[in-house]
Amino acid sequence: MINDIKKDTQERMEKSLEALKGHIAKIRTGRAQPSLLDGIQVEYYGAATPLRQLANVVAEDARTLAVSVFDRSLIGAVEKAILTSDLGLNPSSAGTTIRVPLPPLTEERRRDLIKIVKGEGEQGKVAIRNVRRDANDKIKALLKDKAISENEQHKAEEEIQKITDSFIKKVDEVLADKEKELMDF
Repeated sequence: MINDIKKDTQERMEKSLEALKGHIAKIRTGRAQPSLLDGIQVEYYGAATPLRQLANVVAEDARTLAVSVFDRSLIGAVEKAILTSDLGLNPSSAGTTIRVPLPPLTEERRRDLIKIVKGEGEQGKVAIRNVRRDANDKIKALLKDKAISENEQHKAEEEIQKITDSFIKKVDEVLADKEKELMDF
């Protein structure tokens, strides 16, 4: 039973870490990355549709993204969606391809992005701590039902804490990598 709780805790913490990585991948660095446009929604037949479902996004070079729209009639809508996003990008279409040049980041903007990354990291840590709390509650319920002894409870809670500490450390490593990436010129 305790092993099931530990395994479930590990899996849920892994998912929290992956979610954090996904969130901060969308935060812009100096290099062009297709994941930058993942959050953009395009109006398509009256429904907001993710850009990835309507177009192919590739990094043309270090400072330019190329968006190849599958349906030519959507080029204007895709361009408008990129322009009105909060990313501060200015797309230009050339036939069936939309080019999105990325302006260089200012020092002030880099610092703002680092603050955003740290906020995302804190949310990731909170999610991991919530998983720990849930696991400890399950262990306490087992003790209450007399399915385990107090010694087993303490040992299990210590193991859950070790798992939590390792994931918090991984979050810190991910944040440090992203900060370094943001500050590289």
